[in-house]
Amino acid sequence: MVGNSGSGKSLLGRRIAAIIDAPYVELDAIHHLPGWEAIDPETFLAEVEAATASDAWVVDGNYRPVVLEGPVWQRADTVVWLDLPRRVVMRQVTWRTVRRVAMRRELWNGNRESWRSALAWDPRESIIRWSWTQHRTYRYRYVQAMTAPQHGHLRFVRLRSRDEAEKWLASLVRRRLD
Repeated sequence: MVGNSGSGKSLLGRRIAAIIDAPYVELDAIHHLPGWEAIDPETFLAEVEAATASDAWVVDGNYRPVVLEGPVWQRADTVVWLDLPRRVVMRQVTWRTVRRVAMRRELWNGNRESWRSALAWDPRESIIRWSWTQHRTYRYRYVQAMTAPQHGHLRFVRLRSRDEAEKWLASLVRRRLD
């Protein structure tokens, strides 16, 4: 499960995992240690390798070393790309961030978003700014990946709207029931 921050990939990933009865793995929860410290790259890789060692799983995240270049896509059979328009993503990530900050919602390992980080100009500090600056980057990256020979074993599902996502989920449910 890939897509821009705030696109809804975590929610969609959880729903997919429930439908196929597989573990859901959120890479941000592994990557962000207490105090927003990044996990050591080798430890990150080892944890992702362990999480993807079984036959079925749903991984949510865009971390290139473990996704495109690592075990996630090497072991996957399908990549679901939630590719919503920038205006939709920005609306969603902004409202999500405001709710999280206002409610002091814990994300991972005791970390919470703050007004200072939400309003920061530096994309490495603000998820809103990150989402804005990475939208085109992710789109280019995943369009290229869809035709790359090393990803020829993968089935790509590119969902460009909430409606497409709902229809695809419904088809997944139907396939599971057959």
